[in-house]
Amino acid sequence: MSFQAPKGVSEYVPPRSALFEEAREAFNESARRACYAPVETAVFEDTSLFVRGVGESSDVVRKEMYSFETRGGDQVTLRPEFTAGVLRAVLEHNLHRGALPVKVFTSGAAFRYEQPQAGRYRQFYQFDLEAIGTEDPAVDAETIAVAYDAYRSLGLTQFTLLLNSLGDSNCRPVYRAALQDFLRKLDLDEETRQRIEINPLRVLDDKRPEVREQTADAPYIVDYLCEACKTHYDTVRALLTSMNIPYQDAPRLVRGLDYYTRTTYEFDHALLGAQSGIGGGGRYDGLSEDIGGPPLPGIGFAVGLDRIVLAIESERGAAAAPAATGCQVFGVALGEDAHTDVLTFITALRRAGVAADMAFGSRGLKGAMKAADRSGARFAVIIGAEERKSGTVSIKDLENGEQQDVAATSATDWLLSKLRRAGEEAE
Repeated sequence: MSFQAPKGVSEYVPPRSALFEEAREAFNESARRACYAPVETAVFEDTSLFVRGVGESSDVVRKEMYSFETRGGDQVTLRPEFTAGVLRAVLEHNLHRGALPVKVFTSGAAFRYEQPQAGRYRQFYQFDLEAIGTEDPAVDAETIAVAYDAYRSLGLTQFTLLLNSLGDSNCRPVYRAALQDFLRKLDLDEETRQRIEINPLRVLDDKRPEVREQTADAPYIVDYLCEACKTHYDTVRALLTSMNIPYQDAPRLVRGLDYYTRTTYEFDHALLGAQSGIGGGGRYDGLSEDIGGPPLPGIGFAVGLDRIVLAIESERGAAAAPAATGCQVFGVALGEDAHTDVLTFITALRRAGVAADMAFGSRGLKGAMKAADRSGARFAVIIGAEERKSGTVSIKDLENGEQQDVAATSATDWLLSKLRRAGEEAE
């Protein structure tokens, strides 16, 4: 019997895993430059955290959560999203009692029971960023800029920023009533009609063509915004323009979770078909109170790392395929006695910041050099009986085939110089 990963699990193995790591690190670096700090939070939480935080009317809570009872009788759920858990951690560890806003980021696996398809998985990976403790629209624009700059650093160009405002507790009830009046007149199935009474905005997020067609003339929430929300939205848009971040107003845009207020946004990629959303977020000013905390406004975003990998592949084409490893130097030992010398040498290279590997086991020169070629390394370092006797190492440039002997005592510096020069030429 051979085991396979459960249905709907996204996994990354070499060489494709290098693209996944590249995508995650692009967002990590963009967040660090904006002075966000890393956090690691629980993979599973009390089920009621998501029921109260994400919202009972959301599809996530109603249909998609992986919930179970522990041996101790606790009801827990594998995280379907990050925001509620991150906010819970901020409150539990009293970070909100210090300097505000609390600016943090994290990444990892999340879980939703969905119908698996390209870009939609039951175990998927997200990068998440949150700024908690301020209503300043500049922070809204900052979070968008962090995501935008990360996409651009990956070389992505075929994406669009969609922007909307969902109002707040002052103006959204008026819009909610108007939307309900409109939706109740439509020919909708019973489940959707129930949703009208619980959270009518969720109907606007329905992807079914027959529902989209009927809701095409639904009222826009931007027409119902109070002055404070209008001012906030206009400020966010002006800030994005000042940062040269293009956007499209999307008056039909809502998010899949119930806690969003005011600024709401989504990044769509033109080449991904039905699963075009590669990230999104917005403001959640009432979420802290929903989960038992003090009034504490916040905003954040999550990006789907799985879909970003697909976006990279769609834009780069064949160029997206990375080398098997990031190996720069490959060591080859000729004879058992040389293994110690080769391992010692490549360890010194690693400590100097060079990615180095070696041929293990009893391979002949031909087999070892094939392994060196497969590694993607630029240089092969060969040590045999003659090199040990003369105190040298033989270094072969795997790109042009040139080979020369270098004194073992200076070989590390020689390689560092060559690699530095090669890097400069590549730039």
